[in-house]
Amino acid sequence: MDVHQYCQDRAAASGSSFYYSFVFLPPDTRRAITAFYALCRELDDVVDECHERQVAEAKLDWWRDEIARFAAGAPQHPSTRALADTPQGRAIPAALLLEIVDGMAMDLDAARYPDFKSLHLYCYRVAGVVGEVAASIFDGVRNADEREIRRYAHELGLAFQLTNIIRDVGEDARRGRIYLPQDELARFGVDESDLLNGRDTPAFQALMQFQYERAQMHYDSALAALPVRARRAQRPGLVMAAIYRTLLDEIRRDRFPVLRARVALTPLRKLWLASRTWLFP
Repeated sequence: MDVHQYCQDRAAASGSSFYYSFVFLPPDTRRAITAFYALCRELDDVVDECHERQVAEAKLDWWRDEIARFAAGAPQHPSTRALADTPQGRAIPAALLLEIVDGMAMDLDAARYPDFKSLHLYCYRVAGVVGEVAASIFDGVRNADEREIRRYAHELGLAFQLTNIIRDVGEDARRGRIYLPQDELARFGVDESDLLNGRDTPAFQALMQFQYERAQMHYDSALAALPVRARRAQRPGLVMAAIYRTLLDEIRRDRFPVLRARVALTPLRKLWLASRTWLFP
């Protein structure tokens, strides 16, 4: 099996916006980030596709063992084998990959979050850590810039995850998951039944505007933290930021139709945003 082709096919089949941030990369970097993305998709699918808790737990335990094998230089899965076949991949600390597994495992235990503080840990694990690993693959972490790059990566990952939460409110509710903090639902007078039954009320609109503004704040914080000298190396993340912020603005422009529809940008528009951002980071 060609493990890199496996990861390429996995990434392309997902239809994710992340794929558009990879297309302009040099081949070695593209192989590494595509392998890492494929690994993240494998982990995400464990919880999304396993309907029996014991099966999901067993699979996540297998992945913990697989990450140990990856660290020891003997991975078995195509995604980890592909990652280990790149210098950038081999440099990824196993502890960060285990954080991502722990984030996925949180979906087995928590279908509700009492406040933003508790949600923040989940976002850190499934998105902030992913951002940190991706930033290191893009070769932007350089001694003096390391702290700023890590802050940028964590803030950007959080902004991406908050955008996903806004986009998927209705879909997640129908699957029994509500990622909007419970105390914020109460503050804005939105009942869980409104989400489960797709009731778009003025209170829901106010709640989503609040979520929108918080996500935008984290995009602003991420871009402010990124040193100017690191912008070219971190162009893939900036491409993603351009695509996701445009998506977020589209959702707001359409008055948050997220209870009944999943807003998405066309592939052509994503490619245009990617091209423009890559040329003018």
